[in-house]
Amino acid sequence: MTPPSGRVDPGPPPKKLRVYLEVGRRSAFAAAVDWPGWCRRGTGAEAAEVALEALLGYGSRYRGVVGRGLVVAPVEIVGRVPGTATTEFGAPDVEGPWDEVRLTAPEAERQVRLLERCWRAFDRAQRKAPARLPKGPRGGGRDRDAIADHVREAERAYASRLGLRVPTRTPWAEQRTLLATHLRSGEPKGARWTRRYGLRRTAWHVLDHAWELEDKTP
Repeated sequence: MTPPSGRVDPGPPPKKLRVYLEVGRRSAFAAAVDWPGWCRRGTGAEAAEVALEALLGYGSRYRGVVGRGLVVAPVEIVGRVPGTATTEFGAPDVEGPWDEVRLTAPEAERQVRLLERCWRAFDRAQRKAPARLPKGPRGGGRDRDAIADHVREAERAYASRLGLRVPTRTPWAEQRTLLATHLRSGEPKGARWTRRYGLRRTAWHVLDHAWELEDKTP
């Protein structure tokens, strides 16, 4: 039965933690296939192992964003994909065969709701963060509002890769609503990204910067 909101009821969470590894020469990512936003990086000679350890180590922090129902075991490594220059730079960049599996309507609803919780986590972190953030040892890093601008513009670019054109200067709340509605509407046609991958990449980016704000807030 369709709820009064018009949305389908979200499906139950998966019973195991499916993880894939994106492995470059000196950088790697471990990402949870079914939990958008839960993705961590590792570097060095054992980058994949470091990334997987970091992913599992962030389980409780991710649970604080998405709430109860998070599955942290058993872990199933579903595969590895080769990284790119973007992987080395510090962002996940590669789809895998698991992304070609179409989302059911209930599972799509569940994953979009997780993305919306990542957005709320970013908003909370932005409200609490000071305007000027601590810089790195060489003065690098963005301040709070610059991070927000970066996340907003990245989401607009991500939307285009999912087949959705969001006009410049669209208010952020409206942009998010457009993107969430688009992701709920079915597999995007003529898109560069699958819906599974687009959800995961978008949620990773917003949550990664939310945690950056939290880590830099006294």
